[in-house]
This record gives sequence, structure tokens and C-alpha cells, in this order.
Amino acid sequence: MAERVAIILAAGMSTRMNTKMAKVLHEVCGRPMLAYVLDACRSIGVKRIYVIVGYGAEQVKEQFSANDVEWVLQEEQKGTAHAVLCCKEKLKDFNGDTLVLCGDGPLIRTETLNILIEKHESEHSATTLATAVLDDPIGYGRIVRDQYGNIQGIVEHGDCTKEQLAIKEVNPSYYLFNNKIMFDALEQVKPNNVKGEYYITDALAIILAAGHKVVAVTAVRPEEAIGINSRRQLSEAGKIMQHRIQQQFMDNGVTIIDPDNTWIDACVKIGQDTVIEPFTYIQGDVKIGKNCRIGPFVYIKPPSVIEDGAAVEASISRK
Repeated sequence: MAERVAIILAAGMSTRMNTKMAKVLHEVCGRPMLAYVLDACRSIGVKRIYVIVGYGAEQVKEQFSANDVEWVLQEEQKGTAHAVLCCKEKLKDFNGDTLVLCGDGPLIRTETLNILIEKHESEHSATTLATAVLDDPIGYGRIVRDQYGNIQGIVEHGDCTKEQLAIKEVNPSYYLFNNKIMFDALEQVKPNNVKGEYYITDALAIILAAGHKVVAVTAVRPEEAIGINSRRQLSEAGKIMQHRIQQQFMDNGVTIIDPDNTWIDACVKIGQDTVIEPFTYIQGDVKIGKNCRIGPFVYIKPPSVIEDGAAVEASISRK
């Protein structure tokens, strides 16, 4: 099994979000988007993570302090291929596999990365990517395959022909590369596209043309494919993440009476047999013990610690 490192693309500004904050710092259920991607890399055993920063670089670095993260500055945002090339000097002697992900994809799952890795290893491929099939693929790069199902390349949405726009299999940017083959290909990428940027997707055609094996596995759930480029998408991602959080609590023995009218942040800890009543909002680093009853109409904020067996009710004044 090859050693793996990860490169996370987190340099973007996102004009559509109309923000002065670095995009990857916007929160989903109380945590910055980037935190979820870092955790996903760690969950599959990645020991070295290179995060590409650009706009708001100092903001991003201030939020995270970890021994396994190394920051790499992309001074000019010239596209995804250019961003990864910023790591070339640091990885020039690395002989393993490099995982490339986007920092604005907080809905990433460990299970998907494991499928990607298993496919890469079983196929002995130079590059493997995980794809998704979407009913509405607008905005995503399309996966182009031949009549036998072999991947021929990726075409960005703005560069698609009418026929390619009808393709529903898309690229949500989950890549696993042989490190040396990846950098050899990236150096040959040209900005031959509408935006004049250097796309990492163009490296796939170069790798194929060199006679290397490229494999695409449809492993990404539609909800995971969501990248955050607007406040609306941020809100949508929050709802999906909230559902996951509550499902996990319920699987672990917590009763949530009305999930649609309850909000629990990702950092919250709740013990077994606790009941969460409707219209309860639990924010941030809060710890709730076992056999508690919380709500209804309760707001709990950090650094609250609720002991086992406690009841927290709304304070209602009566005349």
C-alpha cells in the first residue's frame, strides 16, 4: 500500500458569497467548512496535509493549528492546476499517492474516500477520481466516457458542447494521483478554456495520452457533491449536515422529538437516553450528560456543561 498525502484547495475568494471572509471559514453547523475536509483526510490515515491558501490566508491559518497541516501560499489564483503546482517543491521527492480535494466540500464522507482508495489500489491506476450522478448537473464538469465506459476526460461546464451538457455524471473534485505522474502532467497543462485558467481536470487527458491508466468510480452521493459557492448552497449544506448530526445522535441513543425544529451544532456532545424537546438550539462546544431532558424552547450556548439527569427548561415569566 502506497503512502498517501493530501492537498486541499482552499485559496478561493468566492465573489458570489459576497464576503470578506475566506470562503472555507464559513461555518456549517458551527464548524468551518475546511474542518470537515481535514477530518476526512485524517480518518483515512493521511499524516501530511498541504492546504493551499490565498485570499484571507492569515485568517485561515489563525483558525487552525495542527502538526499535520502545512500551509502553501498561492499568491495568484490561476486555477486548480496552478494551485496544486504550488506544492511541487515540497513533494518533489515523494513517491506515493496524492489525494486532492476542495476545502469548500464539507459534506465529504470517509466512506467515499475509502471507495476511492480501494479502486485506485485494485486497478493499479495512475489516477482515480470519484464521480457523482446528478439530476441537475449545471455548473459541474462532465465526465466523458467512451462506448466501453472508459473515462476519456472531464469537460468544465462552461466549455461543454450541447451534447456534453446532457451528461449527468459529474466531477465533484475527488482525486487520487500517483504523485510523480501528477506533477509531470500538471506542468503541461495550458489555459485553453473560457476562463483562461489552469485546470487540474486537463491533467487527466495528458495522463491518458502518456499511456497511463485513469479510472473513475461513481461513489459520491449527490449530497456530497455540493461545493459551497453561494449563501444558498451554504444553507443547503447546513441542513444536510444537521440531518447527519441528528441521525448520529439518535443512533447513539438520544431521543430527538422533532428533528425539523431542533438544531444541534457539530461540536456538541450528548449522552445516552437524553431527550431533546422541540425548538431547542444547542450551539458550539456544549456537553450534555446522560438521562437529561432539554427543552422545549431552550437555547444552550458554550461552554455549558449539563450534568447527568438534569432538566433544562425555558424560563417563562407569567404575570
